[in-house]
Amino acid sequence: MKYKIIILFAVLSLYSCEKGFLDLAPHDEANTENFYQNENDFNTALIAAYAKLQSEIGIYFEMIEYRSDNIELSAPTAGTQDRYNLDKFEETSANGILLDAWATYYNGILRCNEVISRIKSTDFDMKDQYDGEARFLRAFTYFNLVRFWGDVPIILAPVSPEEALNIGRSDVRKVYESIENDLLKAIDQLPSSYSGVDAGRATSGAAKALLGKVYLSQKKFADAKNILEEILGDYSLLSNVADVFSVNNKMNSEIIFAIRFNKEVVGEGHGGWFTVSDVSISPITDVLKDAYDASDNRKNLIEYTQSGAAFKLNKFFDESSSTTKKEGADYIILRYADVLLMYAEALNEIAYNPNGDAFKYLNEVHERAGLTTFTSSDLPDQASFNAAILKERQLEFPFEGHRWFDLVRTGTAKTEMAKNGIIVDEFRYIFPVPQTEIEKMNNTDIFDQNPGY
Repeated sequence: MKYKIIILFAVLSLYSCEKGFLDLAPHDEANTENFYQNENDFNTALIAAYAKLQSEIGIYFEMIEYRSDNIELSAPTAGTQDRYNLDKFEETSANGILLDAWATYYNGILRCNEVISRIKSTDFDMKDQYDGEARFLRAFTYFNLVRFWGDVPIILAPVSPEEALNIGRSDVRKVYESIENDLLKAIDQLPSSYSGVDAGRATSGAAKALLGKVYLSQKKFADAKNILEEILGDYSLLSNVADVFSVNNKMNSEIIFAIRFNKEVVGEGHGGWFTVSDVSISPITDVLKDAYDASDNRKNLIEYTQSGAAFKLNKFFDESSSTTKKEGADYIILRYADVLLMYAEALNEIAYNPNGDAFKYLNEVHERAGLTTFTSSDLPDQASFNAAILKERQLEFPFEGHRWFDLVRTGTAKTEMAKNGIIVDEFRYIFPVPQTEIEKMNNTDIFDQNPGY
């Protein structure tokens, strides 16, 4: 993917708005229509949709990692009260991070909708692929929205501000149905791989992996098994887990989909993720640190390396560019280790089998970390196998945005967070809808607050 993004003025005026979906600026229809003339125009608009993912990452960190038992804040500091409230399960509908997230995600959906709706009337070689890419991005965005807030508005085409005021929150089931429809179509439209500057665009394998996670989140275990089975062997685990995250080894054989960054291009790098000035103030919890065996070679990834006056997390380590002063580690959304563990989980949920493939795929990830093989003596039943999968996911994916969703999905959020001294009310498994959005709608019959808030 070319992330040196050059957007024409018409696209800039269309996409620069960072407001919520209910507060979209009116479009100049002539300018918008005139922009979408050829394949290059649609590619430019599609790249703008990919670019939106970059601005979502910081918000995603705060909403997911600080929500989990991987990291915690001991006390709020200047400018971190909203983050602290998320971390301590004390957020309200006025939380600024949640407001930014709602606006950012729906702006991303707007970008996808523009491509999908306008590409229908065109005829060029890349039409189906571009449509599939936009659908993948839209599905990924809605998947986060539904896991963040539950019922959310489904918007699948450009809408006017007046139309938006009549779009209420849709039931979770309907949101997932829309996600599944987009991904199933994307699977048929997307290629299995790219080369050169296009590396990083959504593939059919990425759509299948994401659909597997969507099915697993809904406890559709047979569907998850079937779709994940289709990509077994299409990717491979690297022998050294640290190499997966190396900035010198981007888009390697384990990575299925990642948000791309380029620190040498102005506006395409990022600041250090989880960088601290003093390791004694690291937000990483003892619960996470203590979960690792001494022989687990993944433990080093959650430790720090000094770089100048800062200490950088090994998992995302990169030296800042001398020109842009930014870092360029990609943020991995889907990788093969995730597929193997999801597949093993789905198999076990369908039926525990002490001699089945679920052990094989769990052990591929477990043994890569330098640990001894699991046998049925270690995991003698379905419940113990599920517990092993949950722990393996915690050890394999810290700071990759999975842990909180895994806890909610498996019904273990209360017990696991209690180990960190946090009491979680079930209504806080999802976030409050920003109060500003409720006030804009002014119609609680179709747009109300989540229970408990």
